Amino acid sequence: MKRAKSGPAGRPLALARLLETLDVDSLRGVLRSICDRHPDIGSEVVNTAPRPSVSSALSVLNNYESALQASFPFGGNSTSDYAYNRVKQPLLALLDALNDFTPHFLPPNESQATQSLGFLDGATDIIHRLPNWNTFQNNLHKQNAYDEISKAWALVIREAAKRAGGIQLQYGGWDQKLAKHNQLAHGKLHEAVEEMRMNLGWMGGQPQTQQLGGRGHDVNSVRQELLSGTYGANLPVRVGPW
Repeated sequence: MKRAKSGPAGRPLALARLLETLDVDSLRGVLRSICDRHPDIGSEVVNTAPRPSVSSALSVLNNYESALQASFPFGGNSTSDYAYNRVKQPLLALLDALNDFTPHFLPPNESQATQSLGFLDGATDIIHRLPNWNTFQNNLHKQNAYDEISKAWALVIREAAKRAGGIQLQYGGWDQKLAKHNQLAHGKLHEAVEEMRMNLGWMGGQPQTQQLGGRGHDVNSVRQELLSGTYGANLPVRVGPW
């Protein structure tokens, strides 16, 4: 007796093919859902996933910042309470992401000072660009962000000073970068600036704002250039790490 040929029958996609159809957001959602239901899988993901780099972390924060900027209403007063209420959710999402990423790049979790300082440099730029509001209460988000990032800078500077004589602080130009950040923050990074000053002094060196070009002896001149944002424009360009 002849057996009838079996025709095509529907069947689900194999896992490999199914994953190929998912975009990044969908894949993240699936993975997050699985990890929420199975904490042991979540721990495995944390242990096996590549360590986030400074550039990848800042890229994520920049995406949150773009979402914030896109949420502003067209026209009207961009510093009003109405504008604040419109952008509050993406603003808080950006600040939450910043609060989550920052400790990842702090000691003891991050042992390389250059990685820590590089992240803090980019994160502080993002804080500078946070909106300013007409209402004092609404500005507390930015004020608190400055307070937290200043403490983070101070911690990294303090730990970096303990390693290799603090060479990365002395020759990385970080005193100038921090001074510029403090200028843009209207002095709100004073805790970090003071930590830098104390540690460079303890190491027997001087901040580069005093070492380079012989202009550190003219304190008023340096101060005026820092305030105007022109400091370093006429200094010779250094080649290499020294």
